[in-house]
Amino acid sequence: MNSLRNLWTDNALMLAAGLPDQELPAAALYVVGLPIGNMGDITLRALWVLSSVDAVAAEDTRETRKLLERFGIDTRLLSVREHNERHGAEQIDALLAEGQRVALVTDAGTPAVSDPGARAVEYLRRVGRRVIPVPGASAAITALSAAGLLGTGFDFIGFLPPQPKARHQSAEELAHRKRPFVLYEAPHRILALLEDLGAALTPERRIVVARELTKKFETITSLTAADLSEWIKTHEPRGEYVVLVDEEPMKEETLSVQEEAWLKALAPELPSSRLAAIAAKLTGRPRQEIYTWLTVMRKAQETDAAE
Repeated sequence: MNSLRNLWTDNALMLAAGLPDQELPAAALYVVGLPIGNMGDITLRALWVLSSVDAVAAEDTRETRKLLERFGIDTRLLSVREHNERHGAEQIDALLAEGQRVALVTDAGTPAVSDPGARAVEYLRRVGRRVIPVPGASAAITALSAAGLLGTGFDFIGFLPPQPKARHQSAEELAHRKRPFVLYEAPHRILALLEDLGAALTPERRIVVARELTKKFETITSLTAADLSEWIKTHEPRGEYVVLVDEEPMKEETLSVQEEAWLKALAPELPSSRLAAIAAKLTGRPRQEIYTWLTVMRKAQETDAAE
């Protein structure tokens, strides 16, 4: 156990959360979410685990050491990066075989979410090791909470391919999705991504661009795809980005003159529900749209007859 654990053992907040009384199983990997910018977002449980485990497997040991030192934690660090993730997983497995506890962290946010960690977790689960999640910040969820997207659910995409042709093709494919979706992008590629989205999406589709979330210069901008080209001209890329694309807006289409004419002609012969169902099959329009039109039309006729 970490020699500095006593810094937290008698901490009033830790005691209030009941952390000293909670089980901390040995021979387990703890996947720990960290702040995405604002250090105040670290959780009590994350601090407890990081100060209690035998080792912390980090994407960048230099960055993680700064965070640990900030909170008075001196747990041993080992490197588990994208390019050595399989080897890192084997190192972790060896420690778990000795009954040790290991925490897995990324530079910011939650491991394995568009960050290293998924391969290590998969390997350790496959060989029968216990993996315990310790929830923390996520840029996607943080952005979604303040974006006000109207669609139901969302698709998390993460980073698109960096190559121009592949990125453009991916944007074209995503444009056909009706559900909201969430992208990540680095500052040096954000303008190219937004140009591709602006060209692929329908002009009225809503986009939210979130930058530097939880940090001093946090900005969350809502605009349409048609506005993107102008927005790009006046905004210098800076910081990490989350780009959220809302659901495809419903197009309000009115019935044609011919459709209205034959609906009026058939209305006296059939109930509105039956006529709406038949007309929906023939025209491809939503049944509810036709039913609503018939209801309004019948009420108007009744009003005219009463006058």
